[in-house]
Order: sequence, then C-alpha cells, then structure tokens
Amino acid sequence: MQYIADRLYHQNKWILMIFLKSIVQLDTANLQFKLKKICTVKKITFIKRTFCFCFLYLILISSSGYSLELTLEEYSEKPYGNIIFLRHALAPGFDANGEPDKFKIDDCSTQRNLSSIGRKQAAMIGEKFFEKGISFKKIYSSQWCRCLETAQLLKLGEIIPEPSLNSGFKGIYKKEISLSKLKNILIKLKNEKKIFLMVTHYGTISAMTGINVDSGGAVAYNTKTEESKKILFE
Repeated sequence: MQYIADRLYHQNKWILMIFLKSIVQLDTANLQFKLKKICTVKKITFIKRTFCFCFLYLILISSSGYSLELTLEEYSEKPYGNIIFLRHALAPGFDANGEPDKFKIDDCSTQRNLSSIGRKQAAMIGEKFFEKGISFKKIYSSQWCRCLETAQLLKLGEIIPEPSLNSGFKGIYKKEISLSKLKNILIKLKNEKKIFLMVTHYGTISAMTGINVDSGGAVAYNTKTEESKKILFE
C-alpha cells in the first residue's frame, strides 16, 4: 500500500509540475501578446495625435491669415522683410562636367550657363519686378556666371559680386564659411528699410530660408525675424 501511495504521489507531483509549467508558458505568451498590443496602440495613438496637430496647425495658419507664400502682387503692395533671394534662371548641365579641378570662377566655359530659355526667364523676371514697381537699394550676386548673367538680364541696377553667395559646388567654396559671412551681412542689414536683391544658388537659399525653389524662384526674407516666404511669379 505504501508503494502505491508513493507512486500516486510522484505521479500527481509530475502532473502538477506539467500543469504549472503550462500556466507559466501561457501567461508569458499572453504577456507578450499584450505588450505587442500596447505598443501597436501607442504607435497608432502617436500617429493620430501627430496628424491632428498638423491639421490644427494648418487651420490656425489659415484662420490667422498667415501664409508661407505670397504673390508678387501681394509683395508689391506690402513687402515682406527687406531681402529677396533669387535663384539664377534655368542653366542645364554640369559645372566643369562634374570635375571640380577644372572649374574656374572667371571662366564661364567651365561652368553651366543660362540656356536661351533661362535668358528669357531672367529678362521676364526683371520686367515683372519693374511692372510691380519693386526696386532695390542694392543688387548682390554670386560670382558664378549664371548668377551674374541673371542679374544683368534683370536690368534693375548695378550688380555687386558677393563671394558669400557663391555655390558650395564640390567643396570649391567652403559652404559653412560662405554662409557664416552671408549671415553677418544680413545682420548688418537688419535696420535697413529698403529692399536688397541677392542672386544666388539653390543650396544657399535653402540653407538660409529653409525653402526650396526652382530656377528663377524667389524667397522674401525678413532679417529681423529670420522668417521667409516664397514669392510666386504669376
């Protein structure tokens, strides 16, 4: 009888251990499932909140009358800031055929230059500024040929070559140094009420204003607030 009792004890003990082990495994799997579910819910909640925030932000901007863009007509009626950054007109191709060592700042044949369409575009931009009665106290330009030619074709005044407006193409000009010098120029212009035009490149405009523009695109910049608005040529 004692033998049978011992056998039953050990057998029940073994069954109990298997049962407890299965419960632990079940709880672990259940816990993992719950954690995954919580993470998924948190992600969905985060996405929803981000979407709602962006939506409300856009509504706020719209209702307040603030816009990140303005037409040239609107600008002429109420100028925004005292700087206009203008990207050079259309100039297809590659500088020095992509070989920096062959690039020369004073040799236009080593640079990509305005196409016939680009020249017409630059002249048209100048006409639009003139028609809207927008004049500039000074016109600065990158030393690169396409920028100087764009500035010349505007026919809006004397052009002042400015190295800080140069492109950082392949490290020929150190972008960080140029931007630092340009920022210092803008600081000096903070109290100027008249408008200054700066003909430059995509990278410079993007770095200074956070706005990307196509060839011939323009951005109005406020030197006091350091805020910008894209100008739309109608």
